[in-house]
Amino acid sequence: MRSTHKLGRALAVVGIAAALAITTACSSKGGARNEGGGAATGERFTIAMITHEKLGDTFWDKIRSGAEAAAKQLNVDLKYSSDPEAGKQATLVQNAIDSKVNGIAVTLAKPDAVGPVAQAARKAGIPVVAFNSGYQDWQKYDAQMYFGSDEDVAGQAVGSRIASGGGGKAVCVIQEQGHVALEARCAGVKKTFPNTEILYVDSENMPAVQSTIVAKLQQDPSITWVVTLGAPIALAAQGAKQGAGSSAKIATFDLNTDVAKQIESGAIEFSVDQQPYVQGYMAVTSLWLNLTNGNDIGGGRSVLTGPSYVDKTNITKIAQYAARNTR
Repeated sequence: MRSTHKLGRALAVVGIAAALAITTACSSKGGARNEGGGAATGERFTIAMITHEKLGDTFWDKIRSGAEAAAKQLNVDLKYSSDPEAGKQATLVQNAIDSKVNGIAVTLAKPDAVGPVAQAARKAGIPVVAFNSGYQDWQKYDAQMYFGSDEDVAGQAVGSRIASGGGGKAVCVIQEQGHVALEARCAGVKKTFPNTEILYVDSENMPAVQSTIVAKLQQDPSITWVVTLGAPIALAAQGAKQGAGSSAKIATFDLNTDVAKQIESGAIEFSVDQQPYVQGYMAVTSLWLNLTNGNDIGGGRSVLTGPSYVDKTNITKIAQYAARNTR
């Protein structure tokens, strides 16, 4: 119930922010104008979006799709860059500061490494919002907003759903050790479903991911659920289940076209969607509103874009959006 209320509040804030974007684009003096319904005109701001994306992870396509849609509408010059290594991601943030961008949107998967340089951007007078990762840390480093999911709450929701679906034993697969959002998800699962074991894999080696899950399922046939934290890992887990001859059910966080098809067929039970398209879109939009109209969307509080369940009850409608890379 708690997560449902938070999601409702989050979507309400997103709706308000979107309306503000349209209003400001049409009428703000000195800002951009959008009088013909197309891309905004006027002063062109440069916004840097800096993430911990690993190449090949389709999740980030949705983040970028949302960010690029907002940038196109608002006449923003979007500079996207990424590095999965925290130190290198921090360097990218410093590069954005040095190039004097107008705003920065950054993920805080490794906040100890990236947070201080994000804080340095604020001290340099650059507006900064955090998104996707860093729910517990964004205020510590003076970010002005956070767009994403409370991953602990999301994990707890998954654990409760597993418990109500027959229980047994779960293995929660973390594809990047030390990533705060991923660790929080599995910790949340374990809170509401204590019979959960953590399994670490490396998402940069997908064949090894699948073989590691195969070995685990063969070693422990009592496992009834495999919980993955990303769509590509879910597909690897599905292959591992078949390879191990296991009857374990698969649940995952996040969504792509292939996972949507597997939910439709019943091969994957459900996905917990944090709506990355919304995260990218609102990160750019909130910075633009701040730059053009002095807005502080959310009043210094986080805007929760998830968790939201995707399962057989709603996949028919959602699959069309997954196919066009917006869900």
